[in-house]
Amino acid sequence: MQNKQLTAGDIIGLGFMAFAFFLGAGNLIFPPFAGYQAGENTPFAMLGFLITAVGLPLAGLIAVAKSKGKVMRMLPPVAATVLASAIYIIIGPAFAAPRTSLVAFEIGLKPFIDNTDTIIHLGGLALNQAQLLFTIVFFIVVMLLSAFPGRLMDSVGKVLTPLLIALLVGLAISVMLFASGNMPAATGDYALHPLSKGIVEGYNTMDTLASLMFGMLIIDLLRKKGIEDTHLQTVYLTKAAFIAAAGLAFVYISLFYLGATAGELASGATNGGQILTNYVNQQFGDLGNIALAVVVSLACLTTAVGLVTSCSDYFSELFPVLSYRVLVVVLSVVCAVVANVGLSELISISIPVLMMVYPVAIALVLVTFLERFFRRPKLTHRVSLLVALLFGIFDGLKVAAASMKSFDVSDATPFSQGLIHFVAWISPVMSELPLYDQGMAWLVPTLVAIVVCIIIGHSTKPSSVNA
Repeated sequence: MQNKQLTAGDIIGLGFMAFAFFLGAGNLIFPPFAGYQAGENTPFAMLGFLITAVGLPLAGLIAVAKSKGKVMRMLPPVAATVLASAIYIIIGPAFAAPRTSLVAFEIGLKPFIDNTDTIIHLGGLALNQAQLLFTIVFFIVVMLLSAFPGRLMDSVGKVLTPLLIALLVGLAISVMLFASGNMPAATGDYALHPLSKGIVEGYNTMDTLASLMFGMLIIDLLRKKGIEDTHLQTVYLTKAAFIAAAGLAFVYISLFYLGATAGELASGATNGGQILTNYVNQQFGDLGNIALAVVVSLACLTTAVGLVTSCSDYFSELFPVLSYRVLVVVLSVVCAVVANVGLSELISISIPVLMMVYPVAIALVLVTFLERFFRRPKLTHRVSLLVALLFGIFDGLKVAAASMKSFDVSDATPFSQGLIHFVAWISPVMSELPLYDQGMAWLVPTLVAIVVCIIIGHSTKPSSVNA
């Protein structure tokens, strides 16, 4: 039987779908504030941000395509399952998916309604009534879209995303035409090392982690479309990856420029959402606010659909007793609950967690591309990822300890006090590592581990390469 192939329109729709999955509300909020803080150092900060927020997700998708959807096949089964599960939980119900509904509420609905601070009490919990109702409706829509994954390319890639792209293009054109403020002096870490600060800031998008999920999701969708040939799957996924990367780069560059030239519009702003809202309100008034609400809501919705779909697909394979649609319902409910209970606490620990896990994901993508140079690929994968994890943990602990210092240590739990003391004890040693002060202590040791594995592998006899 002849293998089915996609048309050019299908490939573009696939790329649009991938772009929409990546472009969540956080992706619209981080760049303007980073541009504002980077100021005159925006080109370097933007380059760093693009490396981790565009380049690495692109590489992640291609790595998944290159490995035919089995990017973790070189790891021990238990380690691969733990790593994959951790990524799915972090990028799914624990952090990213609940955040989509919260930001959609704050920017997409809250500015247009009154009495948004009404509190209701359920089971001893104080909940925002408007936010509760919004998140329930939001995740009902997510659940319905996610329940039929075979239609995702049509419903998201060919319907929702073109509207989203049209609105973003309009915003970008207006930024290029009307943003005229002078770039201020760089502040904080952007004044000292803007490139590495931009790289670490790109972690917040979580898109490198998401690329490992979305890549496998797209391959699964291609199979459902009748594309069984693995070579064609690789070709189509790679083309979709470049389309998504181009869209992300376009959005980030324009939003960085907006933040860097915002001038008085950014005065007193504490996040990029405020800068973006102030700009849109000044340039377009109420009509602009409505358009921004539509952009943010669509970005949040499409991302949430991609996250819930990917997590449901993965855990339905991991636990066959649970069907895909049952997991869609369960995860949608969990996301709605997390968005209303304890989300601030989860977000407060998200950065340390990302500092620990991101190096592992980056190392995984890197060794996947370099696999043909390894005589002992399994050993190289395992050693490199272990080194990245160990040193990434130190990066994460440093950030966690720094955030804890803002609280009264005497009131902290014994674990928190112990963590602060441990980091204070180990920091003098770790500070000798290159890039430790910039949050990337893992990079040099990981590269060294890869090089050593290559040298050791090629110094052994061919008969031992299967170890």
